Amino acid sequence: MSNEIRILIAEDEEITRENLTHVLSRDGYTVDAAPDGESAVELLRANQYDVVLTDLRMKQVDGMGVLAAAKGLQPETEVIMLTGFATVETAVQAMEQGAYHYLAKPYKLDELRAIVRKALEKNAMARELNELRLRAADSDIPQIVGQSPAITSLREHIAQVAPVSSNVLILGETGTGKELVARAIHHLSPRRNQRFMAVNCAGFTENLLANELFGHEKEAFTGAGNLKKGLLEQADGGTFFLDEIGDMPLSMQTKFLRTLEHKTLIRLGGNREIAVDLRFIAATNRDMTQAVEEGEFRRDLFYRLNVITIHMPTLAERREDIELLARFFLHKHAASMGKAVTDIAPEVLAILDHYEYPGNVRELENIVESSLVMCTGSVLQVTHLPLDLQQRSHWMTRECHGPTEPVTLQENEKQYITWVLEKTGGNKTHAAQILGIDRASLWRKLKRLGIEA
Repeated sequence: MSNEIRILIAEDEEITRENLTHVLSRDGYTVDAAPDGESAVELLRANQYDVVLTDLRMKQVDGMGVLAAAKGLQPETEVIMLTGFATVETAVQAMEQGAYHYLAKPYKLDELRAIVRKALEKNAMARELNELRLRAADSDIPQIVGQSPAITSLREHIAQVAPVSSNVLILGETGTGKELVARAIHHLSPRRNQRFMAVNCAGFTENLLANELFGHEKEAFTGAGNLKKGLLEQADGGTFFLDEIGDMPLSMQTKFLRTLEHKTLIRLGGNREIAVDLRFIAATNRDMTQAVEEGEFRRDLFYRLNVITIHMPTLAERREDIELLARFFLHKHAASMGKAVTDIAPEVLAILDHYEYPGNVRELENIVESSLVMCTGSVLQVTHLPLDLQQRSHWMTRECHGPTEPVTLQENEKQYITWVLEKTGGNKTHAAQILGIDRASLWRKLKRLGIEA
């Protein structure tokens, strides 16, 4: 498959069309140029394009027609609208219908080239997301989403350790995807056709955990009317994942160490050793070296588990993956909710990119999912985010001129709306779109807050 990047230009002004063709061809792109919208639509039917640049006002088939054809024939193609100042409002409406961006004439060529590069990045990301979804549909192998150096290294490490039977200890903060990595190791191992069993050591009392892991004989204790095979026995031949191993009680650690060393277990109330063949993968967010030094975790058990160590990167250490992950979760949850949300506003991506994520990838997924619940359009906007993140839209990006005193919610809203209007050059349609409200609601807010129209 060719790696060439193809761009289509629809422009009825000959000099502008030739200039654009020359500039973009010089940047290494394969460029087709159409003198009108009708010719552009024919080219769209015949060829696959990564980006389309179209003038908004053309005879017969205008830029809106080219946009509709592009999105109908090639949904992943990004469309950039070129428009005169008087038609900016129409261009904003085009963005609501799927256009990537608009440029008001006269525009700077460097600005256009930068927007084309950004559109190509989004196009590449859309293809990657589509491939991820196709692979997920064809296989139950967990998808580790990301292209950052940290994730690339993690995937290489998983591929190295999966074929062997050595025990693995996964270390990392809450929400970094430790169980996902454990499942990936299992699915890439010779044990892939056997069971993968997971248990959270922090989710049970000591007695209940012992019963869950080892099972019990009939009448081993009051209420034990029947024999019960424990999870370890049920997973025989497969992979056993112990999440939050650092929270396993000390006395339980002693019982578990025996199984780890001798590959056998004894059910509660029994005296017969039962052989089990298991590969153990454990995970924790605790500092295990400190836990061992403080006597909270057995040193011998730690060394038995810690044959291979995998360190999980935090989301802050792989910020390059935030947009890709956000879009992956957007498509995942939009599909499950039956919502036609297909994009994320740039302002939302900026907020997500600067957030700290104490809950890591799990928190990012929760943010996207909860925002989707509030979204009624096709694009996730700032007003759909949780309230604490909405505030960042203003305070994170406004130009600060020194320390400020806390203000009331009404004053904060006034400052935020004023800032949005400034950023949109006073374009109320665009401002209302960013705010996630209609123009009428924006007018009412301007009047109530005393903001000059």
